[in-house]
Amino acid sequence: MVSSCFLGVDILYSPTKEALMEFRKNQAIYLQIAELIRTNILTGLWLEGDRIISVRELAAQIEVNPNTVMRAYALLQAEDILTNKRGIGFFILNGAAGRIKKHKKNTFIKAELKPFFEKMELLDIDMEELKRLYASLMNKDNNHD
Repeated sequence: MVSSCFLGVDILYSPTKEALMEFRKNQAIYLQIAELIRTNILTGLWLEGDRIISVRELAAQIEVNPNTVMRAYALLQAEDILTNKRGIGFFILNGAAGRIKKHKKNTFIKAELKPFFEKMELLDIDMEELKRLYASLMNKDNNHD
């Protein structure tokens, strides 16, 4: 099996290329499934307006109870990311990617950026040094793609 970590979500690929999830113990499984769906939308793997995999199919692929997948889908419906067309399936709403990005950006700023800047200040890292580090790290990462 091949493993990859994409935007914090661990995904295992079986020899038949089916995606399996490696769940983290510190977060509810339905929240991890919802996060994977959000990631699929943000990266363009799943497009707005498209029908997504059924509850039963996804549950079988990632080996969880269908009720767990349904709970993730219900959460995403409440967030205006998915809609359910009765008898047809779940679809990604138009504007979903923008709503996901806005929410993730706000969460990032509150949960990660503020502590990051506090550490910068504590360690006397100024914005010029940060810019140099950013350019160096991003250039290094881009050269390995």
